[in-house]
Amino acid sequence: MFTLSLISIFIISFISIYLLIRYAEKLGLVDIPNERSMHKKVTPRGAGIAFVLPVFLVVLFFDLENFKTYYYIYLAIAIVFMAGAWDDIKNISPKSKFLFIFVASVLLYVNDFAIYSLGTYLGYEVILPAWFVFPFTFFAIAGYTNALNLMDGLDGLAASLSLVMFVTFLTIGLEYSDPLLISLSSFFTVTLLAFLFFNWNPAKIFMGDSGSLALGMVISILAIQAMQYITPISALFIIAMPILDTFIVITRRIQRGNSPFKADKNHMHHFLFNVKADVRYTVIVLVLMQIVFSIIGYQLNPSNEFLSLILFMILFYLYFNLFDQRLKRRKSHDWD
Repeated sequence: MFTLSLISIFIISFISIYLLIRYAEKLGLVDIPNERSMHKKVTPRGAGIAFVLPVFLVVLFFDLENFKTYYYIYLAIAIVFMAGAWDDIKNISPKSKFLFIFVASVLLYVNDFAIYSLGTYLGYEVILPAWFVFPFTFFAIAGYTNALNLMDGLDGLAASLSLVMFVTFLTIGLEYSDPLLISLSSFFTVTLLAFLFFNWNPAKIFMGDSGSLALGMVISILAIQAMQYITPISALFIIAMPILDTFIVITRRIQRGNSPFKADKNHMHHFLFNVKADVRYTVIVLVLMQIVFSIIGYQLNPSNEFLSLILFMILFYLYFNLFDQRLKRRKSHDWD
């Protein structure tokens, strides 16, 4: 039955995305390029509607026991997905999206699904105070969901990064026989494979917020679930790229005296694209970096958490300086 579910998700997603491409213009689901866009022509968007919904449909029809067990997980994903779908159709405000994520986080929290510990360092476990558990969990989920959304700037990028993370969490799920990790990771791996057939450069359709917000929520949930078996630092490595990108971008904006929320073209994919004006090259490099981070996170799991944290900070420092130096060179070239 599980294999049938996976096959069904792939087929339904593939057909749904194909049909959406054909009728996107009539439905008003198109992305018009602006000054920050990396694409140059009007492109269908909202593929998330076509690749997330099949997961819910198949779970309800073929895996109802899974839904009954983890109903609050699927409902939380559905809430965030609806916010993204609404934005794809009507363009809602960021505050409205955060409200949906807040409601989803509350649903998870009341079902005892939250972040309670940040790990053990030098023999001391950092346990969050009870009053701080929900705010921290909400901040982590909202922050990561938005971070992945910001990575959706090149054909195939957000989907490919997510795919690496899903495969990693699936590996952990299989190792520890965790049904939630296995099912969610498998379902979204399959549906993303169908989507990437149409989203790989040159993309025929974009996932839109319905896809990126839902994926961010799913990855956040998988990371929290995986922390039953792996250290928080290991989980941080496994989902690293969007976090690094967001921290670097926000840090640069603050250094320049700009609002940390002001959109610009200083994300990692912008810099790499400027090196070799090749979308596929840029995506492959970033995906390879995510694969390295995921492997490190998986292998470091039994290791000393303090040393793992130091390693993450060193890699972050090197990563930040790599792109910071490239930015300075680009500015110097522009001034010349």
